[in-house]
Amino acid sequence: MTSFHLRTARDQPLPTDADAFVLDWFGGAHPQRSTVSATTDLLHGLAPTPAARDLFRLGGAVYCVDKVARRDRTADAWTRELDLAAPITTRSDWQTARPALTEALAFLSGDRWKLRFRAGGEGVSGETRVRPPDAICLFSGGLDSLAGAIDLLEEGRDVILVGHFESGFVGGVQETLARELRRNYRDRVRLRQLRLGPAKPNRLQARPLPSEKEREVTTRARSFLFIAAGLAVASAFGEVPLYMPENGFIGINVPFVASRAGSLSTRTTHPYFMAQLKDALDALGIGNEIVNPFRLKTKGEALAECRNPKLLAALVDQSISCAHPESARWDRLPPSNCGYCFPCLIRRGALHSISLDAGASYRHDALTEADLLEEESDRGADLRALVRGLARDPHRTDVLRNGAVPADDAAAFDAVYRRGRDEFSSWITAGARQELLDALAAGGDRG
Repeated sequence: MTSFHLRTARDQPLPTDADAFVLDWFGGAHPQRSTVSATTDLLHGLAPTPAARDLFRLGGAVYCVDKVARRDRTADAWTRELDLAAPITTRSDWQTARPALTEALAFLSGDRWKLRFRAGGEGVSGETRVRPPDAICLFSGGLDSLAGAIDLLEEGRDVILVGHFESGFVGGVQETLARELRRNYRDRVRLRQLRLGPAKPNRLQARPLPSEKEREVTTRARSFLFIAAGLAVASAFGEVPLYMPENGFIGINVPFVASRAGSLSTRTTHPYFMAQLKDALDALGIGNEIVNPFRLKTKGEALAECRNPKLLAALVDQSISCAHPESARWDRLPPSNCGYCFPCLIRRGALHSISLDAGASYRHDALTEADLLEEESDRGADLRALVRGLARDPHRTDVLRNGAVPADDAAAFDAVYRRGRDEFSSWITAGARQELLDALAAGGDRG
């Protein structure tokens, strides 16, 4: 088991286990001593509830644990055993919430988590001195969150957008989109950002974390931090709702091939994760409603029903849906949508459904690059999985392959899944090279 110990103040003791990783998140006058790098105006002028503040700190620690603990050093090269100790201010509520929190994280990341809480969390002082919004909206810089924000603003709401990023490029995308929204909706749009991740090691840190080259490349727990950050902001305004726009097709995220079952497919807004998280929030007394307006929509449907389609179309090319936009540096190109990862493929299928797909705006065109179907092409892995999955007839139990869904919603999620497949199929058949069409017709045997 790999142990992690979160400290939010320098006077909190170090763990007695010399092998435990220390996540020091001090801020203030001691940022260089921190092993959690957090540059943020997220909570400036706000006073979150103690439980929401503690959850935010826990979310940051979970994200850093996910980035530091290596999967390739486990027995199955995936499942880790993770022990995280964190300081909190309301001990009894956290003990009640712990089973649901542990299950939520286990489902989200595919690991075995042990959460331990101790007294000593950072106190919250002062009061909120910011104009209350009507809604908080998670804002990643992608198309779903952009469409969701536009819809809220078109309803006349005052919205605070909450963005998380680790690279400056993604943060810049969020700023650019927010600026364009402000041009249309004026002061009803405000952006608060969080830049957070494991810090680079230095000699001032009590126990430096491994260097970036020694860290894990997968991330499965980011949505926990993202939601916790949104709730910290929302809680400062009472019961203001938190919106997290993400389409239902990626929410259930049915794996297209058996090798991607379980947490090998992301579960960022999966119904089971959200249900466990809600149980934990109820135990903690965090009452802000979490709303996903696209829960039962495909990505194409969410875009097609946007309440300001002209603005959405104008901003499409400035948004980023890619799983790894900065991998462009290997091609000596500026960051952009790669065109071959699963989020990019979903994006292209959805944009095709509203006549806005443009292969030229991606670094690689999955419809025309022949080598992406070749087995040795790592870049083509998601495309090959997609072709295999589309060649197989859908079954009503498919929506259960990535986790349980509420019985009352099973039929609706099945319908979302089938409509999402149709978006993909229409995109491919409308513009793909013959080799890809042949592979689809043959059952995806190639690659």
